[in-house]
Amino acid sequence: MIDHERESGFTRGDLARATGCNIETIRYYEKTGLLPDPPRTDAGYRIYSVAHATRLRFILRARELGFSMEDIRGLMGLEDGAAPTCAEVKERTKRHLADIRTRIADLRRIEVVLAETSAKCSGRKLPHCAVLDALAG
Repeated sequence: MIDHERESGFTRGDLARATGCNIETIRYYEKTGLLPDPPRTDAGYRIYSVAHATRLRFILRARELGFSMEDIRGLMGLEDGAAPTCAEVKERTKRHLADIRTRIADLRRIEVVLAETSAKCSGRKLPHCAVLDALAG
């Protein structure tokens, strides 16, 4: 039988299923301080609250959007212990957007070079290959 304390929260496995997050990732976020340590039952089980699930979903969504762990700390107010202002969040987001746009431009350049190089390759079983030549040169 499950004790009453466990019924009022999530186990780590429950939290993983509820958020779609890997258990090891939850442990990592706890270890790095992004996710606070949950209280434990008398039997030693970690019990996560709805607030833990909400925070974990925030972290996961921010990661999906490419925010770094440092940025997520800042967005959650963990860097200096104070909740960030909307202006601070906007500035951090603008910097992140600029980084993303730079990466997209880099990927587009890579795409052009790979497409041009690939087009030069015959694809035959020959010892000479235009793709290998381009990589070597």
